[in-house]
Amino acid sequence: MPNRDQVIDPEQIHALLDIVQAINSIPQIQSLLDKVMDIALTTIKAERGFLVLKEEDGNLNVAVARNMSAGLAEQMAKPSASIVNRVLNEVTPLLSHDAVTDPRFLGSESVIIQKITSVACVPLTLKGNPIGVIYLDSTLDRQLFNESTLTFLQLFVNQAALSIENARLIEKLQLENRLLQTELQKTYGFPEIIGVSPRMQSVFEIMRKILSSDISLLLQGESGTGKELVARAIHYNGQRRDKPFVAQFCGNLSENLLESELFGHKKGSFTGAIVDKRGLFEIADGGTFFLDEIADISPAIQAKLLRVLQEGSFRRVGDTEDRKVDVRIISATNKDLKAEVKRGAFREDLFYRLNVITITMPPLRERRSDIRLLVQHFLNKVATRSGQKPKRISTDVMKAFERYHWPGNVRELENTIERSVVLSSQDVITIDDLLIPDAEEREIEPRSLKDQEKEIVLRTLEECEGNKTRSSEVLGVSLRWLHYKLNEWNIGKPRRDSNH
Repeated sequence: MPNRDQVIDPEQIHALLDIVQAINSIPQIQSLLDKVMDIALTTIKAERGFLVLKEEDGNLNVAVARNMSAGLAEQMAKPSASIVNRVLNEVTPLLSHDAVTDPRFLGSESVIIQKITSVACVPLTLKGNPIGVIYLDSTLDRQLFNESTLTFLQLFVNQAALSIENARLIEKLQLENRLLQTELQKTYGFPEIIGVSPRMQSVFEIMRKILSSDISLLLQGESGTGKELVARAIHYNGQRRDKPFVAQFCGNLSENLLESELFGHKKGSFTGAIVDKRGLFEIADGGTFFLDEIADISPAIQAKLLRVLQEGSFRRVGDTEDRKVDVRIISATNKDLKAEVKRGAFREDLFYRLNVITITMPPLRERRSDIRLLVQHFLNKVATRSGQKPKRISTDVMKAFERYHWPGNVRELENTIERSVVLSSQDVITIDDLLIPDAEEREIEPRSLKDQEKEIVLRTLEECEGNKTRSSEVLGVSLRWLHYKLNEWNIGKPRRDSNH
């Protein structure tokens, strides 16, 4: 510690006040280290310098370097380097007015080669333990540093060490918080998407794997299967959650209108363009752009979109200036995009750019085990919106729901629930409150027990994506029994070619 009778310049006192303020105002470790280095360099008027931190494994890491290359700083911070090594091992500050003639540095390659004159090197300590070193030097002025310089640096680094430790703790807590959020997401999944069927569990598994990446995603599936819901869930649970989520429906829009919406336009570029307009890509910068019904865009728009994916740049309509953008693109279609490529309606290179990862959303008829959960979810949702107690579904209505083929998928089910709640005058929704085909078919044609058994087995097998082991577990039967029944129904056997 410096002696009490040693004097510090007024400018150096202001520097100390700066670092105290930095403790509370700069939580980011790298920004703080830059600030510490700049204050030290400016205040004592050093020519150059660097700051070294000691890592948990004992290795030294050059965190900041000023007016010298990172390579040179690393060379001077090596364990074999006499100055930094001496200060770190002895935990004692070092000051030299003429390093070339200083007997402490005889034979030091760095001092000789660099022609260093004035040197000041001070350890960063925390609770008596060294956590790093601040090194400053000059090759011009032999009398640049004095005892006042050393006194200031010692007081300065005491405050700096505290601020660095605080920033490190904050960074560690932030990392732990992100890891905790990731674990919670893995444990509880995506609460905004309802589904426990094997088909939906497969969807959730892919979603979890791509949360922390910027990989392009293609969502395929019939209308109403929840493609935009999945896109939103990936965005708001991923690393871009604090940036915009922008969605654009691409179907049934003219090429000129869609181009202007996506990329913006320059004033005067066409009739009606009376002002400059930002496109949705600019608005979505840093976030996620969801392009729905991507198969319907024109070849010209496809070419522009490909450029965004390849180069991260585009031009507004009527403009000559390239604009950079950083977006994650999630696209969706209810068409077979590969078939569109084959018939020449969609660019193959764009298809492979969009189709890095594909999630196929199952239609509701292939995940009937989710219907009861979805019904209750939508009943609760309507009740929350209206401020009323949730209504219940009669047994006949639930049977009708489970029997119906749902061409409009989950969206149709939600609309049906909302309509039924409005039409129902009682606490229980009955068949009379429904407006879906087959709902009035109360008399179900009698079927034999064998027919019902076959229907249940095949439906379960479909929901388990053909996995017989999983299907037997769901049905509560042995795998041997399931194989026996499939053989009995002549299902799963390879067909024999009559020519062989």
